[in-house]
Amino acid sequence: ESRRGELFELRFASPVMSVLEACGEMPLPPYLGRRAEAADIERYQTVYARDPGAIAAPTAGLHFDKQMLDETRAKGVKHAYVTLHVGAGTFQSLRKENIDENRLHSERVIVSEVAMTQINRARDAGGRIIAVGTTAVRSLECAAHDGHLREFSGETDLFIRPGYQFQCVDAVITNFHLPQSSLLMLVAAFAGKERILSAYAHAVRNAYRFFSYGDSMFLTPERD
Repeated sequence: ESRRGELFELRFASPVMSVLEACGEMPLPPYLGRRAEAADIERYQTVYARDPGAIAAPTAGLHFDKQMLDETRAKGVKHAYVTLHVGAGTFQSLRKENIDENRLHSERVIVSEVAMTQINRARDAGGRIIAVGTTAVRSLECAAHDGHLREFSGETDLFIRPGYQFQCVDAVITNFHLPQSSLLMLVAAFAGKERILSAYAHAVRNAYRFFSYGDSMFLTPERD
């Protein structure tokens, strides 16, 4: 019925979820060379996913199963959960050559009071905040203020790119991203452009898998 940039807005007579279930497919990476199968409905979903609303999975979380989560808890790692509904813009390339001239799509974020309290306590106790995925990074950073989290529920168009000063995240687990994407800018801002280029070159040489069902890496911040 209307258009917003490259996206179309449609209205349906029946519930939209039933339309998506009937017509939609999981957005598998092209290198798999196959259409989505019934098993992908379960595989292409994190074990801790709860509220529907994203158009793609936060793929770094696909590396974790329930056993691994239980094992990390047993070792003293505390888990806090935030929500970011991945939007269609996550697949779009940056259009303008000057990075700062690009505007990023907005996405729905929820940082609950429970998550806020858990993370602030961990930071105050000297713990590290390890974000699983760029979605978690964006969620935490949009809710951060002066190094601490605030409860947050709303839309964010935060564009994290080189030069951004991180407030809340100490390490990131993330997959390998599309070239010319905002997600690649985010990891370059966090770990440093040269370190990311080196990591991607290593991944290509060693035939790592990229994108949704791909391999992941553990990033620490670039130090001056």
